[in-house]
Amino acid sequence: MSGLAEPPATDRCPRCGGGFHCGARDEAPCPCTGFTLTPAVLGELRSRYDGCLCLACLAQLAAELPQV
Repeated sequence: MSGLAEPPATDRCPRCGGGFHCGARDEAPCPCTGFTLTPAVLGELRSRYDGCLCLACLAQLAAELPQV
């Protein structure tokens, strides 16, 4: 056990409705920065959803959408 507590779920994923913590404004980089998405995929996600997606949904969509 690392001793670090998970941040509280302060956001709601617009895709699945689940609670999560968006780390975009945290001191450390948000875990979503580990995903490499093309500008086309980012544009598609922005057109479909308002706000940040939870990591599970982001990972699933990143795997499903063509990275062209």
